[in-house]
Amino acid sequence: MTENTFVCDHCGGEYPMEQQISVDGVYICADCAEEETLICSVCGDRIWKDDNAGNDETPLCQCCYERYYTNCTRCGALLREEDAHYSSDDPDNDEPLCYHCYERMESCHTIQNYYYKPTPIFYGEGARYFGVELEIDGGGENHTNARTLLDIANAGEERAYCKHDGSLDDGFEIVTHPMTLTYHQEVMPWKEILRKAVGMGYQSHKAGTCGLHIHVSRDAFGETEAQQDACIARILYFVEKHWDELLKFSRRTQSQLDQWAARYGYKEQPREILDHAKKGSGRGRYASVNLQNENTIEFRIFRGTLKYNTLIATLQLVNKICDVAIAMPDELLKPLAWTSFVSGIREPELVQYLKERRLYVNDPLDGEEDD
Repeated sequence: MTENTFVCDHCGGEYPMEQQISVDGVYICADCAEEETLICSVCGDRIWKDDNAGNDETPLCQCCYERYYTNCTRCGALLREEDAHYSSDDPDNDEPLCYHCYERMESCHTIQNYYYKPTPIFYGEGARYFGVELEIDGGGENHTNARTLLDIANAGEERAYCKHDGSLDDGFEIVTHPMTLTYHQEVMPWKEILRKAVGMGYQSHKAGTCGLHIHVSRDAFGETEAQQDACIARILYFVEKHWDELLKFSRRTQSQLDQWAARYGYKEQPREILDHAKKGSGRGRYASVNLQNENTIEFRIFRGTLKYNTLIATLQLVNKICDVAIAMPDELLKPLAWTSFVSGIREPELVQYLKERRLYVNDPLDGEEDD
């Protein structure tokens, strides 16, 4: 060996000094480096193949792996930390999953976790879509029961899913994909779903823990944000002006609404209520009309029900409120009396329910108690 050559610590051969490569203090030739080492895809350091913390496609030194990567605990796939999915309600749990393993595992859980939010599927023709969240309690947070209800709801289509809800004692919530009112009334098998839930021992109205939340697509109120805001402001005004009637309609107590669906407070102009809501009323999503969702507004004031007529009547009422908010400018909506509002209602389910609650202009009816 001369001063211009070195001996490879791996193969023992003598090579020109310019071919010398250092790996962790070991001097090797270019051929051995090609066969025995890799370049970390993040920092560019050379590492031994046996020390590769990544995979063949993404070689990693141990430091870069620990800083930026993890592995799926099910299939072992290498994942960047930001691409990992988690299987429980706690996003800080230590079971990272790749997307495919996460999807497979979630599909096996009939009752999804609280954070589950699939890509919405729209049913029916029109611009106004309603998503229903119906909480049921007292019959168990039972995957078999949930599967039974979903088999009814999803015969031929994926119309609904079930989710865990921490506010319930022993149940879950049924959530629909967005549907037009006509689809809810004519296609969605609500009668069969509700009848089966009652038969399995669930309650909703009687449980006292349950709500019936209705989401309405923001696109229904106009193409621009300004158009949407003008209609939403009138919806908030209508709710505040007719709070007493809506409280009676909701079957909630005032204390229940204060906790789960509080009012924003009446103001003289619709826009003033919207501005107050947008500035932060301290209610968060627990407001009578929740505005925190990007694509929908959410009516939260209604008590849960397993009575078909009540559920459909509630959807019809929300639809009518949207009608007047879209059709009437502020100067016509502001003097609108409740009696004038209900006098134009012709939907039989809503008329019947309004009479049962003594909110209609004609003689009231005695109705059946909600489940």
